[in-house]
Amino acid sequence: MSPPPGGPEPRNVADSPVVGSNVAGMASTSPGYSIIIRAHVSPAVHASGAVVSAIARAGAVVTALDMVDPTPGRVTLDISCDARDSEHVNSVRAALDALDGCEVDKVSDRTFLTHIGGKLEVHVKVPLRNRDDLARAYTPGVARVCMAIYNNPETVRNLTIKRNTVAVVTDGTAVLGLGDIGPMAAMPVMEGKAALFKKFADVDAWPICLDTTDVDEIVRTVQLIAPGFGGINLEDIAAPRCFEVEARLRELLDIPVFHDDQHGTAIVVTAALKNALRITGQPIETLKVVMVGAGAAGHAVAHLLHLSGVRDITMFDSKGAIHAGRTDLDPFKQQLTTWTNPRGLTGSLKDSIAGADMFVGLSAPNLLNGDDIAKMSDKAIVFALANPDPEVDPIEAAKHAKVVATGRSDYPNQINNVLAFPGIFRGLLDAHAHKITDDALLAAADAIAGCVSDNELSAVYIVPSVFHHDIGQRVAAAVKNAVGVTRI
Repeated sequence: MSPPPGGPEPRNVADSPVVGSNVAGMASTSPGYSIIIRAHVSPAVHASGAVVSAIARAGAVVTALDMVDPTPGRVTLDISCDARDSEHVNSVRAALDALDGCEVDKVSDRTFLTHIGGKLEVHVKVPLRNRDDLARAYTPGVARVCMAIYNNPETVRNLTIKRNTVAVVTDGTAVLGLGDIGPMAAMPVMEGKAALFKKFADVDAWPICLDTTDVDEIVRTVQLIAPGFGGINLEDIAAPRCFEVEARLRELLDIPVFHDDQHGTAIVVTAALKNALRITGQPIETLKVVMVGAGAAGHAVAHLLHLSGVRDITMFDSKGAIHAGRTDLDPFKQQLTTWTNPRGLTGSLKDSIAGADMFVGLSAPNLLNGDDIAKMSDKAIVFALANPDPEVDPIEAAKHAKVVATGRSDYPNQINNVLAFPGIFRGLLDAHAHKITDDALLAAADAIAGCVSDNELSAVYIVPSVFHHDIGQRVAAAVKNAVGVTRI
């Protein structure tokens, strides 16, 4: 397979740093492990369909087959297929190598190819065709715009990229399910985040990966770069550090600061719950909710559910139920004791799940089984959101629960933050907002829930698709209305 213009030779899967790591952890094939196999085969082998059959027997899914260089004695094929993980890729290659008349040249990982040179670039919005254009976009004309901003700083939101630009800031300490992998390894995720901003809300976002985990340095760095941005999206910063970073930046800056791992998750969970209750018919005030995971996302989810009307939330961390009698809680978990666990539960997660109306998991895989879910109420709602492996097998949970959601794309009801954050920042930027409020978070949740009509709503469709045609606009409008419009 030829390399992209100016790019390096596509990498062989065997040279990939993720080989054997089974990062995806998935039992089914995935576009995340999409490969292109270049193979040289005899015309007879190609005509027989033996190549496609061998790949199918190995458990991969062929998505395309292209003839690259046919000659009378040999045919060169590029075969695109989806595999399960890196070990499976090697098994597929071995299956082809075992065919008489088939020689595998190389296996290219399409995910790595997608990332060559990064996923973002900058485009110029104004013409620069001649001296007149240059005089307006740069000197001498630009000096007049500089002085207009100097004399009235608020005009910077209209006259510069600040109007539509968000910084996606991370220290690389809590990246996806990978953990503390550092700022450089976090870059592909931050680039992806920026791409989603652009795709779903036409927001220009840029990744800022900081080589520090010191709270003071993070806060000061973001404060120093803030004049060039209309909003700050904190991303993948580990708890409890993320709480202090967000709180301090919200005090220091005159632009919205939003930690998506916390509030984006909370918004989508709240939206999903609202629609789940449309199915079960339960009043939100009567719900008994059990949550496991009291980190950044868990704290924010519990807070927004409480603001939405849930009055009985019991949270668990790795050491058990969070209650006022524990002496090992950090200040952020101590705050939870003032408004969670009203029944004073101190037992195990499995004990406490009995009779609960809702389970929310934001922690680790395989903490519960189907028998545990069977002990919940008759109209149980289960949101098992650990990725890639949820707290309970969703298939087993669905045998007993009324509604089941996960964080995965291969099961119904994916709780995906992309439903929230693009539209939220679109609304904040359009409103020229200085702060983000709880009312805006709740409005975003209502807007997402409202994208599922009564005719569409079912136990397997409580949140809209991320490709819903107008979800970004509806969330943006709701947020803009909630924070108020301060147009110049």
